[in-house]
Amino acid sequence: MAAKNDNHNNLTTFFNEEYGSLRSYVKSRIRDTSEQDAEDIVQDVALRIFSRPEDAIPITNVGGFVYNAIRNRIIDIMRGKKEKKLPSEEIDRQWREFAEFFYGDADNSYSTEMEQALKKAVEDLKPVYRDIVIAIDFEGYNYRQIAERTGIPAGTLMSRRHRAMSELSKKLEKIKEPEYGN
Repeated sequence: MAAKNDNHNNLTTFFNEEYGSLRSYVKSRIRDTSEQDAEDIVQDVALRIFSRPEDAIPITNVGGFVYNAIRNRIIDIMRGKKEKKLPSEEIDRQWREFAEFFYGDADNSYSTEMEQALKKAVEDLKPVYRDIVIAIDFEGYNYRQIAERTGIPAGTLMSRRHRAMSELSKKLEKIKEPEYGN
């Protein structure tokens, strides 16, 4: 029982003293993660560690053990994100649909150059704008789902997407092909 108490006390002390460093470590490993996401990961790992069975092997290097557990959790999360990737044909179809939506051409009369310009313009958006456009228009999330996951109010997300679309319109106004014939 003494080993259990030692583990628990050592882990408690380590988490209390190193919590900020652990969050920073997570943020350094996952690009564009929010402070809340980093905190969630650290807390998830802490819960798992503190939930270890009483007869588990004593931890000799608390710091190494915790950082290793966080690194493994990050790997698990990244694997999960990779599984969500769509086949390239599906991504191409979504870009065509987005270009149709954006340019307003249901007959696919926009050019490949215009589609490429749209892709580049989306890539060049501020991360908060780019993320909301990709989440709503490509990944199929709705504002409520994103708000629940991020803690950002749905109204704020709607405003960001509206601003993103406005920026895209301004950037691409010069690129639109002139309409002929009508």
